[in-house]
Amino acid sequence: MRIELGHVEAIFRYPVKSMRGEALDVAALGWHGLEGDRRLAVRRLDERGESPWLTASKLPELVHFTPVLPAHVRTPEGEALALFGAELAADIERRYGSPVEMMRLKHGIFDEASISVISSETVREICRLAERTADVRRFRPNIVVRPTHARSFDEDQRGRRRARVR
Repeated sequence: MRIELGHVEAIFRYPVKSMRGEALDVAALGWHGLEGDRRLAVRRLDERGESPWLTASKLPELVHFTPVLPAHVRTPEGEALALFGAELAADIERRYGSPVEMMRLKHGIFDEASISVISSETVREICRLAERTADVRRFRPNIVVRPTHARSFDEDQRGRRRARVR
């Protein structure tokens, strides 16, 4: 049985975990999520625990770095540095206070789920409740769906099912 949930309103990819994402017109979706999504991450070299990845919760200004693939990252000040270069690592290390390096995964992603889907209605409701300006980028989704029926939190009813996106 087919149920139309809505239409794709936006597609985002985040090449480097916790760095600025990019809006896409089209994207290849496969077993490991969107092609090129979260395949790179900054690793904290002195972290030996479960999660060695440097995230925006540890360095908030990381979200102001912009990946310019395939080879550079633009710093918040606008300087283009080589993605795997010593200058980028030194810049992030200076801000964070500990040594870091860029890591790449060929398959899989540096995150829990293959893709993140949220409805524009849910974004609006969360922002209304939090008394914040509605900005979908705050949620770092891969796919934003404009639901056929305007219901907030409809994602909670869907769970982890296989869905076909057209």
